[in-house]
Amino acid sequence: MVKSEGGGIEVVGALVRAAFLVDAVYAESAREFGLTSQQGQLLCVLLGRSYVMGELGGVLRLAKSSLTGLVDRSERNGLVRRESCEGDARAVRVVLTAEGVVLAERFYAETCRRIGELPAGLAPAERELLGGLLGRVVLDNKVPPVFGGQGRADA
Repeated sequence: MVKSEGGGIEVVGALVRAAFLVDAVYAESAREFGLTSQQGQLLCVLLGRSYVMGELGGVLRLAKSSLTGLVDRSERNGLVRRESCEGDARAVRVVLTAEGVVLAERFYAETCRRIGELPAGLAPAERELLGGLLGRVVLDNKVPPVFGGQGRADA
């Protein structure tokens, strides 16, 4: 592993390991809610608003066939439903059901709590600096919001 001049982990290694850490926390949280990680992502994305299938595939970075399977499974579990779009009979919008909203809100809150504990060893100013720097990386790379919605952190 490459170390930085200051003796710490260099930025690439730190970002990759941080991604693995967040993914592991996310997956553990999803399992405890009876979800796969992808179902958890789907619920959190839809918590902010509904999406047309093509748009949803872009946000989740899934191929059409993978997205269709994910939505099919989530629909069978009563978490989402498909609706036709006004003005375009071919387009399908994916919307959370009432049960899906409840589960998504619980999953979102618990997952954010767990991820928020990861930098607990940092001072408040360091946490703010970390958030600002990671936020810039995300915005510079045009990463779409994973957790949408007004008043929600863009995690």
